[in-house]
Amino acid sequence: MTESIDDKIIKKIKKAKGGTVFLIDDFLKFGSAKAIGKALERLVDTGEISRVSRGVYARLKKHPLFGELQPSAEEIAKAIAKKDKARIVPTGVLALNALGLSTQVPLNLVYLTDGSARTIKIRTQTVKFRKASPRNLSAIGPVSGLVIQALKEIGKDQATENEIRIILQHLKSEDPYRLRHDIKLAPEWIRVIMRKALQTDNHE
Repeated sequence: MTESIDDKIIKKIKKAKGGTVFLIDDFLKFGSAKAIGKALERLVDTGEISRVSRGVYARLKKHPLFGELQPSAEEIAKAIAKKDKARIVPTGVLALNALGLSTQVPLNLVYLTDGSARTIKIRTQTVKFRKASPRNLSAIGPVSGLVIQALKEIGKDQATENEIRIILQHLKSEDPYRLRHDIKLAPEWIRVIMRKALQTDNHE
C-alpha cells in the first residue's frame, strides 16, 4: 500500500526529538509545496505537529508539569539558520539582552545572516534575518561577536563605565585567540574597549 504524504511527514516528524523545528522545504521530496502545506495543516488540526509561525512548524517538547512547550523565537531563528546552513549574528537589543546589558525583551529580533533575508512573525515577536557582508559575520568568538554588535547598538562614546565593566567581565570567558581575531573586525573605538580584556588577563 502506498503511503500518503501525511504518513510520510508523520514518520519523519516522529523520528525527530521534541523541540525540532520544521519548514515546508523539509518535506518537498514527498510532494509539491502546496500539497505539503495542506498536509501539514491537517496534521496541525489532529495535533501531530504544532504551527509556530507561517510556514514554520515544530514537534513540541513535553514537560511533566507544564505540558507542551513552545520553542522560543531565538530557538526558531537558530533552527532556521541551521536548516539554511547560514550563519546568524544577533544584533541590537537582542545582543544587549544576551550580555545582560538590557532587561528589555525585544519584540523585534534582528539577526545578520549570509542566508536568505526574511521576516517571520512568532506570536508577539518578529524575527528578521538581514543580509550582511561576510566581514560582519566573520567573528569566531561567541562572546566577542556579541560584544561587537552590542557596542554598535550602544554607540561610540555612549557606553557607561558599568556597561564596559560588564562587557569586560564577559570577555574574560572568551578564548584569547578568538578574541584577538575578532578585535581586528571591529571599528577602532570598539577595539580600544575590547583590548582591555586582553590587558586585564595578561594575554598580550
